[in-house]
Amino acid sequence: MNYPEKIIAAVENFRKIPGVGEKTAFRQILGLSKWRTEELVSFGQALKDLATLEYCIECGLFSEGELCDVCRRSERAAAGIICVVESLSDCLAVEKSGQFRGLYHVLGGVLNPLAGIGPEEIGIPRLVQRVQRLGIKTLILAINPSIEGDATSSYIRQELPDDVSAERIGFGMPMGGALEFLDSMTITKALENRKKI
Repeated sequence: MNYPEKIIAAVENFRKIPGVGEKTAFRQILGLSKWRTEELVSFGQALKDLATLEYCIECGLFSEGELCDVCRRSERAAAGIICVVESLSDCLAVEKSGQFRGLYHVLGGVLNPLAGIGPEEIGIPRLVQRVQRLGIKTLILAINPSIEGDATSSYIRQELPDDVSAERIGFGMPMGGALEFLDSMTITKALENRKKI
């Protein structure tokens, strides 16, 4: 069956969304085709507005203006702590937990020399300058556990002044998990990150 070009173009664009395959994209487009015109126009405008989305010049979070809501709060800066994350989604997950009250810094990736991603590409020099300028005393490295993540964390530690404490977040067993179902790397990390009770 030949579908109209508008359907094919919409499906192709939906497939660009991570985790969306052709079948899912097609189902979503069929669903959208039943919307009223004003709903589609509003949805389209919301997507179009993403092109003008602003990012904080300090940390890289979404913002309305130069600084995000977190960086504008003096009590967050006064905490003297920056949580370094790989991506915006990681940052939002930490913030959603409600357990962190300092500032953030979004790298936008990890070091990967084979892919041409070095310290400059993910803004490590800018992070180090920010740490020095704000007098930060503690850096929490909430970078995902991988070879690249470990290398990125080690590189950042190496670039920081000696009076700045760098800490990795704990990795290991998830709450409610059972040892018998965990892979060996997760168990290794859990044993490395044990603490006294």
